[in-house]
Amino acid sequence: MLNAADLAAVWLTLKLAGTATAVLLLIGTPMAWWLARTRHWAKGVIGALVTLPLVLPPTVLGFYLLVLMGPDGMLGRLLAAGGLQPLPFTFAGLVVASVIYSMPFVVQPLQQAFEAIGEQPLEAAATLRANPWDTFFAVVVPLARPGFMTAGILGFAHTVGEFGVVLMIGGNIPGKTQVLSMAIYNHVEALEYEAAHRLAAGMLAFSFTVLLLLNALKPERTR
Repeated sequence: MLNAADLAAVWLTLKLAGTATAVLLLIGTPMAWWLARTRHWAKGVIGALVTLPLVLPPTVLGFYLLVLMGPDGMLGRLLAAGGLQPLPFTFAGLVVASVIYSMPFVVQPLQQAFEAIGEQPLEAAATLRANPWDTFFAVVVPLARPGFMTAGILGFAHTVGEFGVVLMIGGNIPGKTQVLSMAIYNHVEALEYEAAHRLAAGMLAFSFTVLLLLNALKPERTR
């Protein structure tokens, strides 16, 4: 059985992943649509920035986010000027870091889904005098549904498995910023292998389930 601290870490991890995924879909959808449709010269730069977390070590990304959001950082000063507390070592800070770190896992599937739609459905909607909003929600979203599902699953799963970024931004405060990956690390460090195995086995089962879901979506994406 899991103890109270482990249960708190599991709940915090699920809460973080759910919040970050919702924010990622809200931010990533217009970003992916722009990247799929634009021919602007900045497309390559924006695309590279979105993809950067894929190749940047998590500790490096976490370090610069810590500097940016800390009391002496640009964002930290803006928050202080507004009477708000700094983001490091808070749940809000974990959400911000998770959104940035998991961004490519949401934007890229959505961009590919939008690009796969092609021009014909959009042109057909235009001939029926549909405005851009109607076209997007009535035509694009249904056609890109598998992409949305893939993006949501990947964004959630990637946030659940974070370690380096959450360690740099949130530290390891039980009940406040201690997520599942940190709880496993603590058990291993304390030579509590049985407790670590229970949490790690749950993560393994979760990861396998995610892969099954993604494989189940592949036939639908290719139709």
